Amino acid sequence: MRLRVLRIAILTVALLATSCSSNSIPHFSGALAKLGKLGQGASKPAEAPTPRLVMFVGVDISGSFMNGRYFDDSIQFLARYIYGHLNGIGNMEVPHSLFVGSIGGYKKDEPKTLYPIESFQNRSVEEIEARLHEIFPKGRVNHFTDFNAFFTQVGDMIDQKKLLLKPISIVLLTDGDPDLGEGTAAASASESDRAKKFHNLSVTPLEGLSRNITVRVLYTDAVTGKDWLDDMPRKRVKVWTQDAIVMKEWKDPTIYLPDTPFEKQTRFFSWVQDNVDVQPRLRRVD
Repeated sequence: MRLRVLRIAILTVALLATSCSSNSIPHFSGALAKLGKLGQGASKPAEAPTPRLVMFVGVDISGSFMNGRYFDDSIQFLARYIYGHLNGIGNMEVPHSLFVGSIGGYKKDEPKTLYPIESFQNRSVEEIEARLHEIFPKGRVNHFTDFNAFFTQVGDMIDQKKLLLKPISIVLLTDGDPDLGEGTAAASASESDRAKKFHNLSVTPLEGLSRNITVRVLYTDAVTGKDWLDDMPRKRVKVWTQDAIVMKEWKDPTIYLPDTPFEKQTRFFSWVQDNVDVQPRLRRVD
């Protein structure tokens, strides 16, 4: 009996020794290594989503705006606006594409050069502002403010570049007056003629290109802004306007802080979100 118990004890010890043999250690180490690799893979940060926003910027170079009070201010603002968006500063959305061109022309329906995003990338605020002054030199005044031709060209560019279905923001720096030549300022027109001018504005080339298209008309006056909102026919295109007296407040020292790096201008970024990059509600106008 004692011999039998001794044999069982010896067999048990042998089995335990075998299970803890050196041959089992590499397998265990390999399992640990695989778990470590899995852990490293899970800890990788998620890649940033591909930008989708398509931005078009139109600058009014008609005499009424270029020779007015707000043209220089609008170029200064635009340089910072473009820089902020291109670099995604202050939660400003980075665009997939950007095109900048003039609204005015020497003749009706004249096509304009649209400068692409590469013309402004990898530049400082000051360099972008200098580039804008090169593109829109003061003194090179056009006779027409042809918004319809600009909208048509934007629609063609969206189609040619295969930018359909992306969110589109069209920013217009203008007094908002749809001139058809010098001496036809809206202020001198009768009320019915004035309403007709805005009713003749057409965003038809943009309808159906995207579910999210916003036209932002900056540097208008209150009356002209209301005309854009109330009289421009549209179905799917949203419109936002901002008066010039509000726009010029961007560089108030309580908003754009002096001696502060651009990346830390949190009040300016907040102001842009509240007054420029607003998402207006959709409103149909027939």
